[in-house]
Amino acid sequence: MNVEVDLKKCQDHGQCVYAAPDLFALDNEGRLSLRSEAADVYVAEVDEGSAEELYEAAEVCPLQAITVHE
Repeated sequence: MNVEVDLKKCQDHGQCVYAAPDLFALDNEGRLSLRSEAADVYVAEVDEGSAEELYEAAEVCPLQAITVHE
């Protein structure tokens, strides 16, 4: 299972952090810790055991910046 975060859409609302704190976090500046100035999209492989949290995070993102691929 892969997760894709469109960092151009993401505005660091942090809803994903509340829904899936083991997968997402905000840094000291309040920005999504996965954010990178060099990349517009973050893609990672996620353990199947985290699927429920991951789908919840994707659903609660106000800008729909998170996509889950099975």
